[in-house]
Amino acid sequence: MTRPRLALFDCDGTLVDSQANICLAAVEAFTMAGLTPPPVQAIRRIVGLSLVEAMQVLAPTLDDDLHRQLASDYKAAFFRLRTEGAMEPEPLFAGIPALLDHLAERGWLMGVATGKSDRGLARVLAEHGLAHHFITLQTADRHPSKPDPSMVLAAMAESGVAAGDVAMIGDTSFDMAMGKAAGAFAVGVAWGYHDMHDLVTAGADVVAQDVADLPALLVRP
Repeated sequence: MTRPRLALFDCDGTLVDSQANICLAAVEAFTMAGLTPPPVQAIRRIVGLSLVEAMQVLAPTLDDDLHRQLASDYKAAFFRLRTEGAMEPEPLFAGIPALLDHLAERGWLMGVATGKSDRGLARVLAEHGLAHHFITLQTADRHPSKPDPSMVLAAMAESGVAAGDVAMIGDTSFDMAMGKAAGAFAVGVAWGYHDMHDLVTAGADVVAQDVADLPALLVRP
């Protein structure tokens, strides 16, 4: 009997291109706090972290209370901007639906491990009609921030798949370090928010240059 295999995907920067809205909400949060917003390039680099940890990176000289206030302001700004219709669509990267169908046909189990909230992830999956593909959904609402391995370990427990048969797929160094810490095969993707050097330095076993490359790269050599 073939052992089950789990493809565990990051969301932002891996499945969907959400950088525009993340940057917009972060700039709004800093503005609300009377602070100079960080440059967009800096904001892109924290995508994937939980909010408090992201604010610690973006504003390292501030104290913990202000980091938590910025995280709260970010959530409020994101909700308000979306309610007002000011947010951009968050498109799937080209080829993602076909990839998920392909993996499902070949018996892969699939899940998501993301710095999004439960509500944010549910919205993205519903908008793109992808929820049926995933048997385990791990979010920042129930776990420490990446690169802590908690999300991957929980996904393994829920799916019944051992670490040796798990591929953690993501676009950031946080995803790679998280996957390696859990004993998973770390698969970087080159179309997201961290570059090849970041991915490899953080422990990526392989890096896919294109969505179409992924199926052949998911199994340990």
